Amino acid sequence: MTSSDSTVQCWLVERSVGQRNLVTIVYATLDGSRYHQQERSSTALRTGSTVTAAIDVDEEKLQPVADEETRERYATEAERTAEQYEPDDPI
Repeated sequence: MTSSDSTVQCWLVERSVGQRNLVTIVYATLDGSRYHQQERSSTALRTGSTVTAAIDVDEEKLQPVADEETRERYATEAERTAEQYEPDDPI
């Protein structure tokens, strides 16, 4: 689903905390074929930076998902998120 000619709506499919207190957030297309990854500090997330159910991502910032297993997992998670939340809902 596109919201304009240059952006694609992507849904939250993964969130993990790594070293240095960085939170990795992954949004993917509904079919799981492309994704966008962000890193935010855990401090920023605690002090008001919101993670929403979906974001609009510039087409050129989307990366292809390399393997079938990950594509299927991302598609399943994107569909689940889209069914349970509105795009602007914080989660």
